[in-house]
Amino acid sequence: ELVIETHFHADFLSGHLELARATGAKIVYSSVAETEFESMGVADGERYSLGEVTLEFRHTPGHTPESMSIVVYEHPGDEVPYGVLTGDALFIGDVGRPDLLASIGFSREELADKLYDSLHDKLMTLPDATRVYPAHGAGSACGKNLSTDLWSTIGEQKESNYALRAPDKATFMQMVTEGQPPAPSYFVYDAILNRKDRDLLDETEMPPAMTYQQVREAIEAGAVLIDGRGPEEFAMAHLRGAVNIGLDGRYAEFAGSVVPADADIVLFTEPGQELEGKIRLARIGFDRVIGYLDRPFEAMLDHRDEVQVASRLTAKAFDQRVADLPDLQVVDVRGPGEVAAGAVPGAMPIPVGQLPARLAELDPARPTVVYCAGGYRSSVAASLLRRNGFADVSDILGGYGAWSESRQNA
Repeated sequence: ELVIETHFHADFLSGHLELARATGAKIVYSSVAETEFESMGVADGERYSLGEVTLEFRHTPGHTPESMSIVVYEHPGDEVPYGVLTGDALFIGDVGRPDLLASIGFSREELADKLYDSLHDKLMTLPDATRVYPAHGAGSACGKNLSTDLWSTIGEQKESNYALRAPDKATFMQMVTEGQPPAPSYFVYDAILNRKDRDLLDETEMPPAMTYQQVREAIEAGAVLIDGRGPEEFAMAHLRGAVNIGLDGRYAEFAGSVVPADADIVLFTEPGQELEGKIRLARIGFDRVIGYLDRPFEAMLDHRDEVQVASRLTAKAFDQRVADLPDLQVVDVRGPGEVAAGAVPGAMPIPVGQLPARLAELDPARPTVVYCAGGYRSSVAASLLRRNGFADVSDILGGYGAWSESRQNA
């Protein structure tokens, strides 16, 4: 039995160690990969038989140095493979971004150069009918143009994938490095952690229940209180200092973007969602959930002096604030590609994941409005600013979409 990893993932903590422990399987990486745990390295072109089905490993560096793809043949003598598992080398409509490991010894230009060669020499040489099964679809930050389709073919990708249609390597390198969404700050942490030996996750173990007093003491000692309710519920009432990251959204990704990897975490959730919150954070290696607030709504009733409401402005009310307050500070927390397509005049662009590191660029004494595309990221950002001493913070209900629509209908 094998647990095969295409590369050291950056966007989540892989479950290879848990699977190996549960099944006795060997963990397989490209022979270029170095791991702290026991693993088996496979050479470029090496084949592995699963009865009739045959796997052929092809080294496809570029997204990361050790990336590989797995060509799957239904029968060992087939000329046309059934499909290829491309990991993060080739997506449907995109290719793996080469800039994620720039901070740990690899330039994005070096990796983009390797990626071009991998795509043209190892993947596009496969027959057009070969099915393509990538590791991610839409919603991943590992590319900028990922499709919602779950599979495609090599032939279809040659025709439609912008990166594969680049006329030469220099154009390709420029295309795949520009306009990428900001990488969440936890990506390098996870890429490193995925090659290390570590404690295993117990998905059944509830985090400890904590009293209100225990939670307050933990926060005073540096813990982060994450409120997993939606922005609407959070706005109506929340505990002072809480950061709003809703479980209904990309919870782990945004927690990993704004919460330090070495911080203790306390959860505030709807009763019954405590274990989900812990597990989803553990999926990115954020294992320092020290507990959850027990009977959270009773705690808020009993400590009303510590409960806040959050100001959320309609597009019309926001325009009124702009007119009334000449020193209003407006912050756009969307990604660069979104900002380029249209933004509120005068807004300062700071992607939500960069906000913790760029707080000094903002004035906590000025009234502040943050907005995103629809209202999820702006609630994360606004709560983060309040936690850091910004006294007057609002966000825009419905985000840029609602504001833009109100302008068109005016």
